[in-house]
Amino acid sequence: MQSSICLPSSAATLKPFHNPFGGDSLCSKPCLFIRKRASFTTKALLSSTRESVLKDFHEKKALKIISGLKNFDRDNIASVVTAADKGGATHVDIACDPELVKLAVSLTSLPICVSSVDPLAFPAAIDAGALMVEIGNYDSFYDEGMVFSPEQILNLTKKTKKMIPSVTLSVTVPHTLSLPDQVKLAEILEQEGVDIIQTEGGKCSKPSKSGILGLIEKATPTLAAAYSISRAVKIPVLCSSGLSSVTAPMAITAGAAGVGVGSAVNKLNDVVAMIAEVRSIADSLALLADRRNSSEERTLKHYSSY
Repeated sequence: MQSSICLPSSAATLKPFHNPFGGDSLCSKPCLFIRKRASFTTKALLSSTRESVLKDFHEKKALKIISGLKNFDRDNIASVVTAADKGGATHVDIACDPELVKLAVSLTSLPICVSSVDPLAFPAAIDAGALMVEIGNYDSFYDEGMVFSPEQILNLTKKTKKMIPSVTLSVTVPHTLSLPDQVKLAEILEQEGVDIIQTEGGKCSKPSKSGILGLIEKATPTLAAAYSISRAVKIPVLCSSGLSSVTAPMAITAGAAGVGVGSAVNKLNDVVAMIAEVRSIADSLALLADRRNSSEERTLKHYSSY
């Protein structure tokens, strides 16, 4: 059974987006130059932040670990964030809650992405330290019989871009659409200024085999979407949902700029197991090897300058 999504209304007043360079005490005319300079500096910082957040996507080696849009368990989120940090991930994705963002920021220097289907929730999370937002991670809604139409997703995207135009925005294209319709929606989202397209499909996949064959079967829908969408848009595509260390490299080969991993990590019982799983996926993408090589090159350049 399918039903439409109604956006939840915010029960509490959200903290407005805070500009650290312009306070309320600035007067209009005498401080006009200061305001202009503050605006210019803020835009420069936001531009630099966007480039930093997108760097690993442009280098086709992004690994985003996802705790879950409806997961508000602080202990589990702390473990997921720690695993992402220690295991070699490049980004971590958590529920859109300011307190959870503060917790994540205290545990890692990785860019924090927050997921929601309520654009009004994003500014407070950004104020708390989130550097990226995601309209998506819909899996938790499918169990409730809820699906998102292209029109709803476009509406959410437009509202988000209007509210926070300078923040890196990722949008998930739902697997409930046919593959041609997924591609069409991705193309429209690119025109709307979205930075990253995220795919999905693991939730609907029901492998008939166990072991490696089963892992490949489970990843097939999202791999197919990544292959098709990456050839239709110029922006990075994050292949997510149903992936493992076996299939993550396949996503990159299919055209993805990175992979997103959720339940393979967040459903594990302890942080040690989580770290091991993240490291296994990171190693399969050669992320850690790339970082070691980069570090060695910097060291050689440093000593050769003497």
